[in-house]
Amino acid sequence: MSPKTIDRVTFGTLLSLLNLRGFYVLGFSFIFGMSLWVTFIGGVVTYKALPRNQFSALQQRIFPIYFELNALVSSVLLLAWIYNHNLAVTHIAHLTVPDVAQAYALALVSVSQALNFFWFGPATTKLLVARLKLEKAEGKDAHAANVSADMKALNAKFAKLHGYSSLANLVAFLALGFHGLWIGTYGITA
Repeated sequence: MSPKTIDRVTFGTLLSLLNLRGFYVLGFSFIFGMSLWVTFIGGVVTYKALPRNQFSALQQRIFPIYFELNALVSSVLLLAWIYNHNLAVTHIAHLTVPDVAQAYALALVSVSQALNFFWFGPATTKLLVARLKLEKAEGKDAHAANVSADMKALNAKFAKLHGYSSLANLVAFLALGFHGLWIGTYGITA
């Protein structure tokens, strides 16, 4: 459907807003805005404002929801993109075909955030809980200078998994940015 000039809002024009393109834009806007907020604003502000244990408790509640919604909505967007862009399937091996590149960008978001939801997030949380338990047992903060070898090992594993999770989240954000710039410039129709 090509854009047309609407001289007045009627019930019919309101009903015409309920279409795949409109919902696509809303879905994309939702996960891009959520990703921007969680990654660069909310996480930084809460890290600076809350004590570490409260920050950790908050993140354990927020991140599973964030990763799950991101993975689900980006998967729905990917399916909608493929449905409306046949070249994304018929030329799947050709990354220079724009429709294919956009499908891969959305798939990258889905996979990255699914990895965070199913693997990195739970594994990081498990290490965090073990580290808090060891802190209590040793009576020391995990970041104290003279922590035990066990705590150093947990800290290293936690840092590694947290790094992988952060990288997956950043890759997803960059892929969303690429897709957003693309659809903003060239539109979402085939």
